Amino acid sequence: MRLRALLDTDALGLKLLGGEDELDRTVRGVMTTDLRDPSRYLSGGELVLTGLAWRRDAADSEPFVRLLVQAQVAALAAGEAELGSVPEDLVVACARHRLPLFAVHESVAFATITEHVVRQVSGERAGDLAAVVDRHRRMMTSGPAGGGPDVVLDLLGSDLDLRAWVLSPTGRQVAGPKDAEPALSAEVRAKLAAEHLAATRTGRRAPHRVPLGSTTYSLFPVRGRGQPPVTPPGARASQGAGAGRDVRETVLSDWLLVVEADAGDWAEERLDLLYGVTQLIAVERDRRDAARTVRRRLAHEVLELVQTGAAPAEIAARLRVAAPVLLPGLGAAPHWQVVVARVEWEDGDEQTGRVAQTLLEEMLVDPHATGPEQSDRIAVAHTGEEAVALVPLPAVSSEHDGSEAGVLAETLLESVREPLSAGLDGDGRVTLGVSAAVHSAEGLRGALEEARHARRVAAARPGRVCAAGHQELASHVLLLPFVPDDVRRAFTARLLDPLRDYDRRHRAELIPTLEAFLDSDGSWTRCANRLHLHVNTLRYRVGRIEQLTGRDLSRLEDKLDFFLALRMS
Repeated sequence: MRLRALLDTDALGLKLLGGEDELDRTVRGVMTTDLRDPSRYLSGGELVLTGLAWRRDAADSEPFVRLLVQAQVAALAAGEAELGSVPEDLVVACARHRLPLFAVHESVAFATITEHVVRQVSGERAGDLAAVVDRHRRMMTSGPAGGGPDVVLDLLGSDLDLRAWVLSPTGRQVAGPKDAEPALSAEVRAKLAAEHLAATRTGRRAPHRVPLGSTTYSLFPVRGRGQPPVTPPGARASQGAGAGRDVRETVLSDWLLVVEADAGDWAEERLDLLYGVTQLIAVERDRRDAARTVRRRLAHEVLELVQTGAAPAEIAARLRVAAPVLLPGLGAAPHWQVVVARVEWEDGDEQTGRVAQTLLEEMLVDPHATGPEQSDRIAVAHTGEEAVALVPLPAVSSEHDGSEAGVLAETLLESVREPLSAGLDGDGRVTLGVSAAVHSAEGLRGALEEARHARRVAAARPGRVCAAGHQELASHVLLLPFVPDDVRRAFTARLLDPLRDYDRRHRAELIPTLEAFLDSDGSWTRCANRLHLHVNTLRYRVGRIEQLTGRDLSRLEDKLDFFLALRMS
């Protein structure tokens, strides 16, 4: 299709900002990106859609446009939603390099443009097969009544005689044909997901062909909005080791389309069709992700209140708002459970909270429920390096304390260990900690600390994918999180504030000395060696600690009080 045809399509709402003489260029595909350098994912002829998140200042426009021109893209379309209008520096850079530039009105979704281009390009390449894609598109965009990706897969079966499924990266079935018998077993799904993740991490080009027994499956990645697209036929490989961090940010969240067929000998037209189908399914992937926005915000608000020491009444009020969203129709106030997850890479990248958030949302979906509205009721927030899930549980009877109810650590890993290990590919880890159920807002801070303690227990174990529950915590670790905040503050202030004040005035390092002394079990020699001090200097510091606090560090009771105060501070 020609660029001129896009400009003439009123429904797309495109406004030409430059490049009128280049409107006869051919568009061969579409890519949405906010990467500063998307060239590794471009094969030439694309209409590039961008929300301008890559642009920090005017100097960024010139190198971005130069990279697009070198990749021989057809045109650039910039959204107006982020900045209100397309920056003049981007207009000038595109004019300098003769790259056609369109403005996309904030009322037009990039998905609308993507669907239009895919439909048109597929029509030109595949003739009658594109009519199938168009039918799929209409079904998927008709809302819940249309059946979503399940209907797409049914049509693949009826029109092209292809059995296909959509799987999550953990091997959970997201969608499948209604009449597919026998269905994919949990073992097969886990193996397929593991093969997909391993292929993505090692840079093998899609589709990935996987023989299992007498059946060969072909795997097509389904990429969400703003992620690198599936490599089309004839394009250069774009997802190798050089993709690095970009691949790691999506490998544990991308869906995959599984087709029961060997795509190795398929004609280019049929491959094009399947790539088009993955883009249409990606629209559903993005829709479900967007539907989690409210739950994510609720989780973040509750987490902020808990971590900043807000009053239990304030936290309880926020939980009352969250409960109807997470457990609609529930009469009694739910109990709550906290799950903490971290994804860590060997290079020390600390900004992995969003990856852990998406993964934890997937792991906590109820595999036995039907439909996203029934199966996806978990609220997950993320920080720079961890994700925290707020899991609602139906209230248990008063005779039961709820300690064994809800999510169990090992159960979370039963079906996902194999695919996740493949996706981590030897240089990453996933660790999870699970708290006991708590019955009120007063217990939520303790549950959060308990889950974090449990995750640290899991992190101390060997293996790429590890989890620990509250049952595995040592006694003092289990008790400390549930000490009321006012008691914690009063207890630690009485014992440690005199030492902190003295350290601040004299730089005496009494607090580090106290910690080392207790860690050395009161051994003068071991503690002095650890701190690189003479024993007499250590004795002087310990004497000063006892003088300031009125305690005796030769007494077990006083040692224990100091130990607990340090753990609670």
